[in-house]
Amino acid sequence: MKRKIVTIDEEKCNGCGLCASACHEGALQLIDGKAKLVSESYCDGLGDCLPKCPAGAITIREMEAAPYNEEAVKQNMMAKNAKNTQDALENKLPCGCPGSRVKMLNKEDNQKIGYTAVKEQSRLAQWPCQLKLVPANAPFLTNAHLLIAADCTAYAYASIHNDFMRNRVTLIGCPKLDNVDYTDKLTDILKFNNIKSVTVLKMEVPCCNGIANAVREALIASGKMIPWNVVTISTEGDIIED
Repeated sequence: MKRKIVTIDEEKCNGCGLCASACHEGALQLIDGKAKLVSESYCDGLGDCLPKCPAGAITIREMEAAPYNEEAVKQNMMAKNAKNTQDALENKLPCGCPGSRVKMLNKEDNQKIGYTAVKEQSRLAQWPCQLKLVPANAPFLTNAHLLIAADCTAYAYASIHNDFMRNRVTLIGCPKLDNVDYTDKLTDILKFNNIKSVTVLKMEVPCCNGIANAVREALIASGKMIPWNVVTISTEGDIIED
């Protein structure tokens, strides 16, 4: 039958997983770091996933497809919930997202290798720092050099205060956990303030690309030529060179 159904452009998909979380029917899953429609019969074609995609990889098209099967969806969701529960008990990854993969990081104790512990000074220049909470017309944004940082970078990169936050206004967020597209908020910030530069600090995991994509789209929407760069941090806490 011909009906509306989700289609995914895998070239655009950044593997953030927001669409899979938004799909109440379980029709979308992350497989090998990309969103996939696992069954046409699970997709109702209403497009709840559409506004969640920060990369614009999802469209709704009218095409030949298997009919929507509500009973099959119920059975699939029951099986999925049971599997997620079992995976949680076994400490496995339920969603296929690399950003949620469980692993241990081997770090040496500085005291054992001869370093002297020094209390570092906080370089946070303003409050609030959560991107969702910062008003677009906050006075500290005037003539600011912005650091747009993914939440996890503060924990992965030990010298974030001196190396990145110093002399910058720091705005933090996680597009996956916040379940929001920051593009509109960032566009307003860039439009209404004389921003001098933008540095994006993100993790290497695919779901973190959403914050860089939001900044890119906001820069375009603002119509301003603002210097910007993206720095990627590995889960081991190192800067990844492009």
